[in-house]
Amino acid sequence: RVEQDLINDLKLARKAYHDPMLKLSIMSEEELTHIFGNLDAYIPLHEDLLAQLSKATGPDGTVGQIGQIFANWLPRLNAYKDYCSNQLAAKALLDQKKQDRRVQDFLQRCLESPFSRKLDLWSFLDIPRSRLVRYPLLLKRILKHTPPEHPDAASLEEAITIIQGVLSDIDIKKGESECQYYIEKLEYLDDRQKDPLFDQCKSLLCHGELRNKSGTKLHVFLFTELLVLTRPVTRNERQCFQVYRHPIPVQDLVLEDLQDGDVRMGGSFRGAFSNAEKAKNIFRVRSQDPTQAQSHTLQVNDVFHKQQWLNCLRSAISVHRPVSEPSTPSPTMRDACSKRRPSSASAIIRTEEPDENCPQRVSQSAPSSPCNNTTPSPTASSSSSSS
Repeated sequence: RVEQDLINDLKLARKAYHDPMLKLSIMSEEELTHIFGNLDAYIPLHEDLLAQLSKATGPDGTVGQIGQIFANWLPRLNAYKDYCSNQLAAKALLDQKKQDRRVQDFLQRCLESPFSRKLDLWSFLDIPRSRLVRYPLLLKRILKHTPPEHPDAASLEEAITIIQGVLSDIDIKKGESECQYYIEKLEYLDDRQKDPLFDQCKSLLCHGELRNKSGTKLHVFLFTELLVLTRPVTRNERQCFQVYRHPIPVQDLVLEDLQDGDVRMGGSFRGAFSNAEKAKNIFRVRSQDPTQAQSHTLQVNDVFHKQQWLNCLRSAISVHRPVSEPSTPSPTMRDACSKRRPSSASAIIRTEEPDENCPQRVSQSAPSSPCNNTTPSPTASSSSSSS
């Protein structure tokens, strides 16, 4: 039943959304291909599984053995690698196109129609991904109710191993694609900001949007090799991220967990302004490279997001420096970031009074060079000051 529902939804996405928008020239064929991907190619894939399950179903509606069917079929789900790795760019383009009144009106009419079940277009496009992660849960549930001596038990265990491997491969490909997507959206004020380590970045560990002391939105990206602070900017209706200061190599990164009240909201050290509000949920990152002399004091919205950032930063640092240095807290709870998915955490960065040893800020004026794609905004702000 669930497999049939998936097939029906894939067909619906084509029939109710893709084809009418193409016929009415609401979007170009190229735009629709970018958003919908190759959805049609996956329909026969799931129809084949459904046919095999139907054939194995007895008169009483039960299936004697299901493990081998899945063990043989699941490797074919690798076909979803390209689709899943393109989802970030597809969602960004869809969100951009929603600014078009014709697209907006068409999607609203669809949403109000009974066939949509009050689901928007992206919900239909995301159904394959959400279905993929349910296969291991389904198989584990079946295995739980299968006696160890049953002939299907070994096949079920094999199928679970296969789908976990498939999902891991898809996740790695998606992570690499997401990493490259954001790197391509970076905009540089100075060629010296183009660190060669960008070429070695394979995944995005954490990112999010914040505001600095003056209320300006900043966005911080923690890649496997670099910590990059940026300012969100718009170029020809496309969002980009203007690199602020110089990226800090993770191998040179030093992290300090600051106590509440160590820094005041006004950006001064403790006691400098008696009536300033004390900052909470703060930490500091700096480069141990003396040629950079960068130090950024960051304030996160809450304790949860602070711990999330600390875990990700510690995990990233531990890869480059397995033995903790005295100035860096020992890595704990590494599982939060070491496995994969970047987590988006909202943070606000407060700056302290500039250190005379710190280099001057890069000019805040935005260059007029265009940026290639559109993208959602991420997380962390920094100060150009030393703390």
